[in-house]
Amino acid sequence: MKQPLAWRAAFVRGASVLCAVVASVAGIGFAAAPVSAVPVSIAVMNCGLIDDNAAYNDAETNRTQQARIDMISNALRAQLDASQRYRVADNGRAADLIARLGAAQDLTTCDNCARQVGRELGVEQVGICWVQKVSNLILNLNLRVEEVASGKTLFQRSVDIRGNTDLSWRRGATALVGLLVEQAPAASPVDRAAPRQ
Repeated sequence: MKQPLAWRAAFVRGASVLCAVVASVAGIGFAAAPVSAVPVSIAVMNCGLIDDNAAYNDAETNRTQQARIDMISNALRAQLDASQRYRVADNGRAADLIARLGAAQDLTTCDNCARQVGRELGVEQVGICWVQKVSNLILNLNLRVEEVASGKTLFQRSVDIRGNTDLSWRRGATALVGLLVEQAPAASPVDRAAPRQ
């Protein structure tokens, strides 16, 4: 009777050692992954609007569409900031530059305007957003992200919006943020320079 008991005790000891080794290896694996990462600094320009039917709009339509442009511009910034992959700059610190550039050209099509704003704000990336309205039923929301230092396009996607409503515009903005965050590589744990104040 003693032999089976001794074998069972040895087996339990062996299993305990094996579990301890597995737990130790697993612990090493988790420790290797960064606990937290430094978000990428980004500025997101106010969205623009390309309205194929602008000549037929009345004042109320123009007012409503401008309110939606402001809404999704703010939504993109808020959701990117909340993703923790990005640290979104306050464009107010570059308000004079934005106004000066915008007085001379369309900021969504200007080749270097957004990056000038990005340099003014001291960020790594800048986002350019625009909505193309074909009709009240067919719209698309677009986002391009450029590297400020090089001008390289890091991301460019478009999502279709069905219906010209606040809800459909917000859903479009949320979809674009999801695509950008999904594509963005995990931020480096190496400290980055903070935007200039």
